[in-house]
Amino acid sequence: MPKKLLAVTLTATALLSSATLAAAHETWLLPSSMRVATGQTVELHITSGMKFPANELPIDPTRVVRAEVRTSGYVERLSKPRATRRSFRYIWTPRQPGVATISVALKPRTLELEPKLIEEYLAEIRADSVVRAQWGSIPAPRRWRESYTKNATSFVRVGKSGQDANWQSPAGLDFEIVPESDPTALSAGDNLPIRVFLNGAPLSRFPVGARREGGSGDSFVTTDASGRASIPLPKRGRWLLFGTHLRRANEPGLEWRSDFVTMTFAVAPAGSR
Repeated sequence: MPKKLLAVTLTATALLSSATLAAAHETWLLPSSMRVATGQTVELHITSGMKFPANELPIDPTRVVRAEVRTSGYVERLSKPRATRRSFRYIWTPRQPGVATISVALKPRTLELEPKLIEEYLAEIRADSVVRAQWGSIPAPRRWRESYTKNATSFVRVGKSGQDANWQSPAGLDFEIVPESDPTALSAGDNLPIRVFLNGAPLSRFPVGARREGGSGDSFVTTDASGRASIPLPKRGRWLLFGTHLRRANEPGLEWRSDFVTMTFAVAPAGSR
């Protein structure tokens, strides 16, 4: 293929990937195991995709602005991520028992979304009437230029967790979903109470999606005035919680800002805990 045509093709592919990412893809953090012994090495994969829990789209490790593990009050910074074809990963070896809260934040990126993808995007993130009205009020020719961030958490039980309840406190991300019961002690049929925080404050009237590995569709709940909601967990398996906070921006070269948030955890068979 001629170099000029190759460059055009690669550019088009990158733009399509970016547009698709904003319109349809979540970015999550998923450990290779969510219940391990002290000293047992764990792979922590970060990827974007629609087919949770499969790794689908790689992420540039240089986008990471924060990657930490908190266990029993001790915070460990993750370093030396390794890129793979469909994700990047950290290798982590827990040194003490407890419930590990793992958190990753990515640098903002900016994209321009194609008009044909906008309605699909708004539907998928459950955009409210205010956002839709704001989009409709932009005079022609309208453009959709958006700066977005990604924030992800997950939880691993290391040995006997004992009285470690660090999971119930925010990890300190700008946007996060915080469980209000132990996310490593869930069984099919349970409900998981959560609270959503944006910049340290509870976020009300926010739609939170839930997706189970192998499931046929997503379910949504909406947070109350205190940022709380309850997630039904009817079946075993690994679960992904997700949401997107989108708002209008009046800045040079930018119409929108958004923050994406995800949380992963495992649910055991009914009666097994």
